[in-house]
Amino acid sequence: MKRIGIDVGGTNTDAVLIDGNRVLVAIKTATTADVLGGVRTALSKLLAEAAGEQGRGVAAVVIGTTHFTNAVIERRALHRVGALRIGLPASASLPPFVDWPEDLAALVRGQVHMVAGGHEYDGRAIVPLDVGAIRDAARRMADAGLTAVGVTSVFSPLTPECEREAERILAEEIPNANITLSHELGRIGLLERENVTLLNACLQDLAHETVAAFTEALRGSGLSAPLFLTQNDGTIMRAEAASRFPVWSFASGPTNSMRGAAFLSGLNDAVVVDVGGTTSDIGYLKGGFPREANAAVAIGGVRTLFRMPDLLSIGLGGGTEVSADGVRIGPRSVGFRLLEKGLAFGGDILTATDIACAAGRVDLGQRTRVAGLPSGLVTRSLARMGDMIAEGVDRMKTEAGDVPLLAVGGGSFLIPDQVEGCNQVIRVEHHAVANAVGAAIAQVSGEVDQIFSNVTRDQAIAAAQTEAEGRAVAAGAKRGSLKLVEMEDIPLSYLPGDARRVRVRMIGDIGSD
Repeated sequence: MKRIGIDVGGTNTDAVLIDGNRVLVAIKTATTADVLGGVRTALSKLLAEAAGEQGRGVAAVVIGTTHFTNAVIERRALHRVGALRIGLPASASLPPFVDWPEDLAALVRGQVHMVAGGHEYDGRAIVPLDVGAIRDAARRMADAGLTAVGVTSVFSPLTPECEREAERILAEEIPNANITLSHELGRIGLLERENVTLLNACLQDLAHETVAAFTEALRGSGLSAPLFLTQNDGTIMRAEAASRFPVWSFASGPTNSMRGAAFLSGLNDAVVVDVGGTTSDIGYLKGGFPREANAAVAIGGVRTLFRMPDLLSIGLGGGTEVSADGVRIGPRSVGFRLLEKGLAFGGDILTATDIACAAGRVDLGQRTRVAGLPSGLVTRSLARMGDMIAEGVDRMKTEAGDVPLLAVGGGSFLIPDQVEGCNQVIRVEHHAVANAVGAAIAQVSGEVDQIFSNVTRDQAIAAAQTEAEGRAVAAGAKRGSLKLVEMEDIPLSYLPGDARRVRVRMIGDIGSD
């Protein structure tokens, strides 16, 4: 099956055409200020190189993008949100947006409504749900022109019925609303779950626009294949489904690189260092998929707790600026302007790529432009870069002993051949476009992470598995190809009713039922 994978990074946009296990064509272009224009350019160049039979019969196009993460970080293209919290009389002291950076809250906070309802940790209602207050809140939001709403109820991952009822009322009063329910995204922890719900709500309009633009770019290139977007667990969703949950794409770029590294190397367990133009992302592969973070993760200064890969980003990339004495590496970077700012390309800024060129690790630009760099400067800079990588790997390791290191990304020439704590450094073919490869080979997933009570263990697992299968099919998976890849069953002794947290993930091939 032929697929096209595209990954849009901060510095480069990479694209590959694969057929089964073979990479037929791979290209790397500079990311443009207009991200969508960069995708069109990458598609055009890829199809031009794949002229003839190679470019025919593409079954799917998969895009990984930093568009939504950048929108939060850069405070742009965000819509005002109506926040509905169900939990009074509890939780009144800490209203929605209470822990957001003020500049971001000022952009996103539309209206805040807190109403009576919610549940205790054991599933008992705190107080009866105040449906009248919800309807009044919905009408006020409609009068204010708000069409994005985030709904959060106390302990909704255990019992989502309050959020479901609120959704029904909101849909009646604001027919065109984009409604995000917290139990579909987050975990136990009210503020963190509410935060990711509100982030998702403020991005949904941008997500719809982005998916529409990607779809138009495909049509413009003559492709009729279905469009998928990558998620941050190493899998993909049909674009229409992914537009409902843009937060699932946060950190999908490094995740794509890790999946691509596993595919290209054949290793399922290793540390992966993905060196781009601005940063190096360090993650850990377990069973061929990125290890998941178990702690809260801040996105644009907002504390969240939902599915995210366990990653460490350090300020080392091909465009990273180096001080004149070689002691300071970063954190500033010339980014996608490397080809005009770097010394080897005729610019006036010393970058990590210039150091690598001077040391003979890579042949880019004109090496004569950096031949005069003092050998002491080059040696100190390379040593500091090696130390940064080794320190990052050590922070990500969870057990003693050396591990294999997979070096990927366009700037992976900055990784030395020997890294302390690693038994080998592996550089695979097509490592520079591992992110696009990871996007192209990804499968479709359905995941459930839910707390069950008053049922047996077998019943809880069976219910979670059935729900995960349904979500995978809705995301674009072929039902007959589904397989269970992860199942976690944790008894919760502090909750009554034989409560347990069950996490199930099903993965299948692209298809339709």
